[in-house]
Amino acid sequence: MNLNSRLPDVGTSIFSVMSKMALEHHAINLSQGFPDFPVSEKLIDLIHVQMKAGHNQYAPMPGVPALRKVISEVVSKTYHHEINFETEVTVTAGGTEAIFASIAGLIHQDDEVILFDPSYDSYDPAIRLNGGVPIHINLSPPDFSIDWDEVQKKINSRTRMIMVNTPHNPAGSVLSYSDLKKLESLAEEHDLIVLSDEVYERIIFESKSHESVLKFPSLAKRSIAVFSFGKTFHATGWKVGYTVAPETLTREIRKAHQFITFSVNTPVQLALAEFLSDPENYLHLGKFYQQKRDFFLKQIKGTSLKPLLCYGSYFQLLSFDGASQKSDNEMAEWMTKEMKLAPIPVSAFYKDQSDHKLLRFCFAKSEETLRSAGKILRRI
Repeated sequence: MNLNSRLPDVGTSIFSVMSKMALEHHAINLSQGFPDFPVSEKLIDLIHVQMKAGHNQYAPMPGVPALRKVISEVVSKTYHHEINFETEVTVTAGGTEAIFASIAGLIHQDDEVILFDPSYDSYDPAIRLNGGVPIHINLSPPDFSIDWDEVQKKINSRTRMIMVNTPHNPAGSVLSYSDLKKLESLAEEHDLIVLSDEVYERIIFESKSHESVLKFPSLAKRSIAVFSFGKTFHATGWKVGYTVAPETLTREIRKAHQFITFSVNTPVQLALAEFLSDPENYLHLGKFYQQKRDFFLKQIKGTSLKPLLCYGSYFQLLSFDGASQKSDNEMAEWMTKEMKLAPIPVSAFYKDQSDHKLLRFCFAKSEETLRSAGKILRRI
C-alpha cells in the first residue's frame, strides 16, 4: 500500500514513551500527568448509584442537561459571566477532544493558528489534521512570558485563531490581567477566534487569580474556554471535559463533536452534576496542590537541579543547566534507566526542539511517592 501519512513527523507521544520506559526500568513515574492517589469515594459512589439506576445508555450529544446547567452556574459564580447552558456548554471526551472538536469545527484549509511553545503536544497535530497551518512562537524560561509585539507581527490575513494555555503545561506560568487585555485587543482588531486551554483553572498558587477569557466580556464573545473534570477531580482516566463558548461558536463545535465521540458516558456526567453542585468539592484545590508543590520542593533541597517558579498546574520544571552536558532527552532517558525516576524533557513541547536543559516533573502524587523521588534527585 502506498500510504502517504498526514502526520509523517509524528510518532508515539513523549508521555507514552516515558511511561513505557518507566515501567520497563521499574522507575518512579513523574512523567505522565496523572495523580496516584484516590478519587473521592463520594464521587465514585454517585457513579455507582447512577449505573444501578439504569442510566447507562447514550447521553444527549451536547451533554446531560443537569451537568450543563450546573456548569453554567459555576461559571457564573466563578467568572461573573452568564451563559446559556442549552446553547453555550458542550460536554466532551476530555479537554483533548474539546480542543480537537473546536479546531475541526472552526478551522478551514490553510487558516493559520498561532500557538505558543512549549505547548501541549496535541495542539499542532490537531491543527494540521484539520487543514490549518500552525504558527509557533517560542516562549523562553524562566518566566515564559508572551511578547505581544511579536504576536502582532505574526498576524496576517490568513490568521484565524490564537491558542493560549493558562495555567500553563509544562511551564507552570499563568497569564496576567494585562496579558488577557492585550489578547482581547488583538482578537478584536483582527477578528480572531481565541481557543483557551484552561484545564488547570482550579490549580493555581500564591494567591494568584486565574484570568479566564470568560472574565473579559469582549473577549468572551469570540473565545472558546476548555475545561477538564479529570484535572479538577483527580480522575484523568474518565476523560470528561467541556467547552464554554458563544452560541455561534458552540454550534460549529458540536457539528464536529457529534462525529468524533457523539456523547460522553452518561453515569459519570450525572454523578459529576451532583458532585459539582457543592463548591467544597473544588474550591480548595489550589491550596491542596500548592502543599504538594511545596512538599516536592522541600524534598529536592540539596540537588544540583534548580526549580523554576511554578504558579499553576501540577508540574514543576527543574533546570539541570550546569549539572550535565546532556540534552534534555538524554538526561530524561539516563534518569529513568539509571536513577529510576522518569521525567519529561521539555524540548518535546517545542516544534524546533529547543534545548533549555529543563525537565518536567508531575507532583500530583502521594507524599510517599514524592519523598522517594526527592531521595533520588538529591543524589544528582
